[in-house]
Amino acid sequence: MDKIRSAALVVNTQSRTGQDQFDQACAALSSLPFDVAPHPVEDPKRLQETVERAMAARPDLLIVGGGDGTISSLVDHLVGRDTILGVLPLGTANSFARTLGIPLEIEGAVEVLRSGTPRQIDLGMIDGDYFANCAAIGISPQIASTIPHKLKRWLGRAGYLAWATLQFVRFRPFELVIGEGADAKRLSATEVRISNGRFHGGVELIEEARLDSGEIIVQAVARNGRRGLLRNWGATVLGLDSRRDDTVTFHARELRIATHPPLPISIDGEVLAKTPVTARIAAGVIRVMAPASA
Repeated sequence: MDKIRSAALVVNTQSRTGQDQFDQACAALSSLPFDVAPHPVEDPKRLQETVERAMAARPDLLIVGGGDGTISSLVDHLVGRDTILGVLPLGTANSFARTLGIPLEIEGAVEVLRSGTPRQIDLGMIDGDYFANCAAIGISPQIASTIPHKLKRWLGRAGYLAWATLQFVRFRPFELVIGEGADAKRLSATEVRISNGRFHGGVELIEEARLDSGEIIVQAVARNGRRGLLRNWGATVLGLDSRRDDTVTFHARELRIATHPPLPISIDGEVLAKTPVTARIAAGVIRVMAPASA
């Protein structure tokens, strides 16, 4: 196992309960057998420069406290570096942490930093942008781009689900094109999941996805319109085998994805791209501290 001698902690203290969680994290991390330099981020616009300042000290471990969007926005800083990523799941869904098997409470996540094992993992890519867990086309970007910030901040998952219900009744299917030229596949879809990890929105959606598989997985909910999407969501939450009935899945190292009309893409919860795009896998490009039993 790599010997950890130094670490940096980056937490967005303006996220929901961010300051309280930062204080709890600092207290829990004080028990680790190495120094942890704290870097609270009071202005989210300064998140990137804060990470650059933390990485300038060349820590063995960069501990990121936040949700999937925060982690995904920072993994670029670790590509090609020796620094290991540490995860404190302080977000709403924490899908990346769930895929890795990291406990969702601070004390359990800190124990992984103490006794876990560095694991080489893949990152997904949308064109030139790395992401950690999952990108989506369809209702998820519509929710992410329209949800009032205070609703998500103060009500958490309950607020998110309430807003998702409202957006669902406004949503319409679209044409999805996978690939190019004569071999392109065309289908009517209501949701597309571009996955490196198994979880999306805190729920296991693509059980065959692995963080070290060396391939990107694109799953489309492609039958029976909004009714099929609703049925797929329900079956997924309940863990039923019927969740596969309305989906079509593609596996590859790289796939060209287009929609008609062009649609926004949410990358780990943040709307950052628009179709058409190329989705690909970047195999084994970072290391993350994971439970030793993973």
